[in-house]
Parts: sequence; C-alpha cells; structure tokens
Amino acid sequence: MTTLPKDLPADEIGSGLAGFWRALPREGRFLLSTVAVQHLGRGMTLPFTVIYLHEVRGFSLDTAGSIMALLALVAALAAAPMGALTDLLGARWMLIVAGVCQSLGAVALAFATSLPIAVLGAVLMGLSQSIGWSASNTFISALVRGPLRQRYFGVNFALLNLGIGAGGLIAGAFVDVARPVTFETIFLVDAVLVLIPGIWLLGPLRHVHARAEHPDDGSATASYATVLRLPGMRWVLLLALVTSFVGYGQLEAGIPAFAHGVAQVSTSVVGLAFAANTAVIVLLQFWVLQRIEGHRRTRVGLVMLGIWAVAWLALGLSGQLPGSLAASVLVVAFLTLFGLGETLLQPTLPAITNDMAPDHLRGRVNAAQSTAFMAGGVLGPLVAGVLLERDLSTTFVLVVVAGLVVTAWLFLRLERIVSPAVNGLPVTATDEPSVH
Repeated sequence: MTTLPKDLPADEIGSGLAGFWRALPREGRFLLSTVAVQHLGRGMTLPFTVIYLHEVRGFSLDTAGSIMALLALVAALAAAPMGALTDLLGARWMLIVAGVCQSLGAVALAFATSLPIAVLGAVLMGLSQSIGWSASNTFISALVRGPLRQRYFGVNFALLNLGIGAGGLIAGAFVDVARPVTFETIFLVDAVLVLIPGIWLLGPLRHVHARAEHPDDGSATASYATVLRLPGMRWVLLLALVTSFVGYGQLEAGIPAFAHGVAQVSTSVVGLAFAANTAVIVLLQFWVLQRIEGHRRTRVGLVMLGIWAVAWLALGLSGQLPGSLAASVLVVAFLTLFGLGETLLQPTLPAITNDMAPDHLRGRVNAAQSTAFMAGGVLGPLVAGVLLERDLSTTFVLVVVAGLVVTAWLFLRLERIVSPAVNGLPVTATDEPSVH
C-alpha cells in the first residue's frame, strides 16, 4: 500500500525549482529524473522517420505516410482498452509494457527492410502510445497532488521537450541518407533509452502500483459509461479534441505546410521556428507555473487561447508577405508564441482531468482524454491538407481561429461545472484514499 503524499499548500512548497524538488516525494524525484534522457531517442527518430522510410528503405511517400497513419490509428483505437487495463493492473506494469513495446517497435523500424517489418514496428509503437499517456498521468497522480501535481505536469512537459529537442539536434547532425547505418543507430539508441524508466519501476518504485481499490460498498462501477457521467467530463473531452485540432494537430502538417508553401520561407527558417518553440517551453515553463498557481485553470486556458489567437494571426499575416524577411520573422514569432501557450495548457488540462477523476477510474479517464486528443490530431492534418491543397490558406487560418473561439466557450462552460478545487483554487487540505 502506498499513501498519497500530504497536500501541501503552495506557500509551503516554495516558489523556486529547488523548493519544488524538495517538496517532491522520493518516488517523484526518481520518476522525473530520467524524463529528458528517456525522450532523447524519440527526439532523434521523430523528425526523420518518414525520410528514413522513403529515402533509405525505398517505400513510396504514400506508403511511408500510411505507416505513420497506422501508428496513430492503433494508438487511438487501443487507448480505451489500455485505460481499462491500467485501472485493473495498475499504471506501473502498464508503463513497463509501454516501454517494452516502444523498444521493440524501434528495433523493428531500425531493420525495416520490408513492409511487414515496418508495419510491425508501427503497430508496436502505436500500442506504446496508447498506453503511455493514460498510464503516465495515472502514475504521476498516484505520487503527487494539489499544487505539486500541477507543477509536476508542467516540469515533466518541459523536460520532455528538452529531450526531444536535443535529440532532434543530435540526429540532424548525424544521420545521412547515404549511410543507412546512421538511421539504424538512432532507432537502436531510442530502443535502449526508452527502457531507462524501467530501472526505477522495477527497483525503487516497485511498491507504487497506482492501482486503486474499488469502494467496499460496491457503489462505483468501473466503465467508460461511468467516466462520461462524471461532472464536466464530456466538456473536458471536447476541450482535448478541439485544443488538439487547433494546436498540436497542426504542428506536423498544417503549420510546416503553410510556412513553406504559403509564406514561402525556407526549411531552415521552419527548423529555427521549431527550435524557438522548444526553447520557450524549456526556459519559461517553471516561470509560468509559478504565476498561474492558485488561479482558475479555466481562466489560464483563456489566456492561452488569447496567445494562440495572436500567434495564428501572425502566421496568417506571413502568408500575405510570401518570401520576405517579414514572413520569416512572423513564422518564428508564431511558433514562439505557440510554445508560450503550451506552457499554460500542459499543466492545466491534465491537472483538471486527474483532479476530477476517482481513483478507480483514473486510467479510463486519462485514456478517454488521450483518445479525444489523438482524434484532434487526426482531424487537424486532414482539414489542413484539404484547405491548403486548394489554396484556401485564409480559410484555413479562419477555421483555426473559429476553433479557438469554440475552445474559449468550452472553458467557460467547464468553469460552471467543476468544483473550485478541480479548477485549481486553494482549498483546505483533506485526506485522500490510499493507492495500491
């Protein structure tokens, strides 16, 4: 049995990174210590997978794109059953399974000389992603709570971006399509690094199962129907869907396509813009966390939407100045502002979701949110492709801005439903049940 740590008020945690680290339970420190290294390998492979499949392994672009789409499809379809298994078996074992699936998938892709091997790699990685979000958020919520939980989600996100960004820079200077072994190497490095958290999960964290017992009276039913009946849950799922559509769903498709094809900036400018995005997240995440603590999370979401609206208008303006220095500046400014918005979103929406989730449903709640988020990630590129292919770049930007308006309405609607504690306002500390 593992008892949740005491819910410390923000003023007892301390305002700096050192205070946050001291307030973390020992288990939380172990888990956080390897986040950047764990995602370093993912950062090496993420930007280059399609290039590798097409130019090194000889698959057509359509086939390479279909393999990546299969990965996303498997992740979306498997999220619900994986969430149920997280509630049943506990998040610790599911995180171990996710790491093994990711590692085997990376090995398969390293030697994907035929389509079946590439498909196997994509399926394994999709399974890993379907488990990862739900199990990770559930495990984190078993270790930290209150203001500390919100800070943890934010710091975890910054370290994740640090690992991915550093990995991309390292791989960009190393891989060469004329030398397949360089690509094989980065996939094998990913296969090793992703297993590092298993050292903690099988060692110092083996007593933290993140599996809650059901109430003794049998009044709580563990099902997705019960999840949807939670106060505010449907609005949270809609928020996950729409924020993904107007945000992350455009990062790998709509934004690069608009910047290169409409604003006519060079690929080096696009790379610089993404580097600026990562830098903002890594450098400002904790500073932002200190300033949003104790404020309504829904209002923090509204500030995020305001920043993203300015960002999208800047990107739209870059399309009116194609090929110019001003267009390049606006594209970099867009992803810089987008990153600032991310530092507001990432600590708040997961915290709302996990603070409203009963222990016996936490895996399913996180899985439902991840499914909604991945659905937005599928819709975003589809809409961007249809509109930009038809030279409807202005319509594309207006559709996204309209999505931001809808998201603002969803935040305001959610604010009327959830409790002040779920919305991040300080409350008197109360005891929480044990997690097994």
